[in-house]
Amino acid sequence: MSFNTIYVMLMWVRMAPPLPLIFFLLMIHGVSSAGWSVSYSPSHICALKDSTVIMRCTYKYPTGHQIKEAFWTKNPEKGDEPPDLSKDPEYSQRLQYLGDQQQNCTVRLSHVTLKDSCMYYFRITTDKDDGTYTGDPGVTLNVTDLQVESPERVTEGDSVTLRCKSSCALTDRATFIWYRNSQPLTERRDRNNELLLQSVRREDSGRYSCAVDGHTHISPDVQLNVMYPPRSVSVSISPSGVIVEGDSVTLNCISDSNPPAEISWIKGGTIVGSGRIYSISKISSDDSGEYKCKSINEHGEKYSDAVTLNVMYPPRSVSVSISPSGVIVEGDSVTLNCTSDSNPPAEISWFKGKNNILQSGETYSITNIKSEASGDYHCSARNKHGSQTSAAVNILPGASQCPSVHLV
Repeated sequence: MSFNTIYVMLMWVRMAPPLPLIFFLLMIHGVSSAGWSVSYSPSHICALKDSTVIMRCTYKYPTGHQIKEAFWTKNPEKGDEPPDLSKDPEYSQRLQYLGDQQQNCTVRLSHVTLKDSCMYYFRITTDKDDGTYTGDPGVTLNVTDLQVESPERVTEGDSVTLRCKSSCALTDRATFIWYRNSQPLTERRDRNNELLLQSVRREDSGRYSCAVDGHTHISPDVQLNVMYPPRSVSVSISPSGVIVEGDSVTLNCISDSNPPAEISWIKGGTIVGSGRIYSISKISSDDSGEYKCKSINEHGEKYSDAVTLNVMYPPRSVSVSISPSGVIVEGDSVTLNCTSDSNPPAEISWFKGKNNILQSGETYSITNIKSEASGDYHCSARNKHGSQTSAAVNILPGASQCPSVHLV
């Protein structure tokens, strides 16, 4: 304030009518406050967690004052002196004053946390008794993290939108990056905070997160669960290879679906079991046949291809039949037939008596039978799993007394 200005004011006071003392003091305070100002740009900042914030600031103070202190502060506790943040352990390593003691009061705050959200002020103290000024209102800083907003369950073929959300609109223009299972989706890097998945596929299932390009903060993962009907349904057999009667066999239904499918087992056209595993202990030939599984969930159903259980077993029920049946007379022709139940089919051998092997094959024929053919005949059935011998049948041809009559 110039000397002439003060002189005019004093003369006006002397010439003016008496005024109340309080009004005079207020008028003098208003004069002494003139010339103070602090300007912030911008006055509201929305910053991402763990980023760096620059609060731009300019200030003025009256001519004739000398700066003693210039510092940034925040809302003090009621009745407390505003703290110098550069001396606060929570800020001292993160706060860098970029200004000067003339007009620039810009400051940088790095690695901001959610706790840093509040209003910040620039405060000046000069060498005069009334030389204290705080730029109020100050800069409002809101610190936000990122959250992915996603539907919990979607169905294959749906269109799905995921959003990268913050609690306030970021002050700096942001380019968003998306991740699936911690791997960046390089094709999704734009200024839109939405990720659109058109005609979603089962391969799109996974953990999604988002970030802002140039920043280290990444949102927590959110699971996208894509539902779809059963597919790739098949049956495996354990143990694989040859199945022999008496073995234990397990059928496993393999099905890709979400949610997991309910499984039923079908032999021929009959349901014989349920569950992903179908076990047969001490398998028998009756268990041979074609098996398939049916996989069903709320979105659809699918059948596996059929698999065949071919149970191997040794010969059994071995017997001999004679054709023609009835009385046998010398000169007749007789055929013996060996029947056997086995898997694989058995090799047949014919015997007369105990050890006299005759031939192999299912039938044994005797033409123009004579008395020398009398005796016990049996067959033996054998495969690689075992053997069995039939009961013996006795052939005893009688002598012929007359060309047209058979006598026994």
